[in-house]
Amino acid sequence: MEVVVLGIDLGKNSCSVVGLDQAGRVVLRRRMRRESVIKLGASLPACTMAMEACCGAHHLGRILEAQGHKVRLMSPEYVRPYVKAQKNDDRDAEAIAEAATRPTMRFVELKDEEQLDMQTLHRARDRLVGERTALINQLRAILLERGITAPQGRRKLAIWLDLARSNGELLLGRRVAVLIEDMQAQWSELDRRIQAFDEEFKSYALADAACRLLTSIPGIGPLNATALTASIGEAQLFTRGRDLAAWLGLVPRQMTTGGKPRMLGITKRGNKYLRKMLIHGARAALPTLSSATTPLGAWLRGLLGRAHKNTVVVALAAKLARIVCGVLKSGRPFDHGVTPAAA
Repeated sequence: MEVVVLGIDLGKNSCSVVGLDQAGRVVLRRRMRRESVIKLGASLPACTMAMEACCGAHHLGRILEAQGHKVRLMSPEYVRPYVKAQKNDDRDAEAIAEAATRPTMRFVELKDEEQLDMQTLHRARDRLVGERTALINQLRAILLERGITAPQGRRKLAIWLDLARSNGELLLGRRVAVLIEDMQAQWSELDRRIQAFDEEFKSYALADAACRLLTSIPGIGPLNATALTASIGEAQLFTRGRDLAAWLGLVPRQMTTGGKPRMLGITKRGNKYLRKMLIHGARAALPTLSSATTPLGAWLRGLLGRAHKNTVVVALAAKLARIVCGVLKSGRPFDHGVTPAAA
């Protein structure tokens, strides 16, 4: 039995594996636990191990790669068209193996433990930010139900609450007043935990060479730099900068028929967190960049003259993604005199 490609459909406990030979015929079809997949990999000669890029895939991929196999991770979206007839675990494993043989298939880079740890820290911080936002929205709604309109903005609300309490303007019942004090205490604790994450990201960005390169780009700070390096590494899987922008969903959707191209809104595909962070960075950097006497500043002023500000922010985020790819692949800091076309 010669297995050239082994497709693995990962499950929480059990997995389905399908092996293909050189001609693409199915020569192996089994259902086993994750531990048994590792034993099977040790007993097989070096071949291509294909999996969907899902939870646990990178850990198993590193083990199989250490055994001498060639690991190929793919987006589930790209595997779906190869599923034949009724969907089940065996068919999924067969589709994964078949998709891995396609010469035009796009693969996901295998991440090391340090990258996965950094992604985990970003997800934990994003969860805390979401909890803080929900808490502030509930606090604002409680006040509004009692006829008190609080100012918008997190910092403005915090300052206003302190002033209103000291001036005796918060005319609330005793129980609601205690509840609001408790919510403010939770708010302060969330601020402290988020700030601890921010300090950790800042320290890591100062120590990592790739992050230091990325922070030379306007709109890319320690948060963006650490999140990008954790997700894309050195960007070797991207042929050009536009491929990274497309991977993040920052390029227009196409609706072309009869040779007549029609561009719609951005695709919003890929990593939602990275896209959000890049857009926030672009919005923060837009005033400074648009007023600068650089080719990038002239390009932004031209866009602002004919498009809405939000559209310009998204265009700048896509431009930043291209610059990020170029900086990581070249290993040189960002040159502020570079033209938009070259970026």
